[in-house]
Amino acid sequence: MENKDNLNQQGVADAQEPDNLTNEPLNDVEAINVNGGNPARDETGETTLSDEDMPTVDAQPVNEVAELKEKYLRLYADFENFRRRTAREKLDLINNAGENTIKAMLPVVDDFERAKQATDKTDDISAVREGIEIIYNKLLKTLESKGLKPMVSLGQPFDADLYESIAQFPAPSPDLKGKVIDETEKGYYLNDKVIRFAKVIVGS
Repeated sequence: MENKDNLNQQGVADAQEPDNLTNEPLNDVEAINVNGGNPARDETGETTLSDEDMPTVDAQPVNEVAELKEKYLRLYADFENFRRRTAREKLDLINNAGENTIKAMLPVVDDFERAKQATDKTDDISAVREGIEIIYNKLLKTLESKGLKPMVSLGQPFDADLYESIAQFPAPSPDLKGKVIDETEKGYYLNDKVIRFAKVIVGS
């Protein structure tokens, strides 16, 4: 009786399972058949996948890469143009840095040439001295307009950041000890920057 029941149960199980069921993985065509797909067949009768069943590639990332590459090339070209223009302007600035100062000095040179011609025709020393004084003052005003300023040193306490001591002499008075008592070469500022240190004699 038990054997009969076992045979009946095995028959029911065999009826429920398809004959072609295996443990091997399904290929693309079999997977489409199992899932209700509708594979196409070519002229040879081979089953093929339709365009709708084929996997698609999103073209958006490709377009973004091309756009970013184009932007990069434009930025690189702009930077190269900027670098070349800046280098050219810097070179021009170095070569022509003193152009404005030279132009401002030309009238003073003209005055010196006229004074030189005048001294050849006169023996009046006072007139020559007056002409030299006028030209000298004009020269100083021209240089001051370009930021040049003479340094005051006589009677000032010695400062190694401004002055260069070339000698020490006994101070003529006690209050001049450690101070500048004589100046052999004047110092100058250019826009508040020391461009030449004054050479001085300090009282000891």
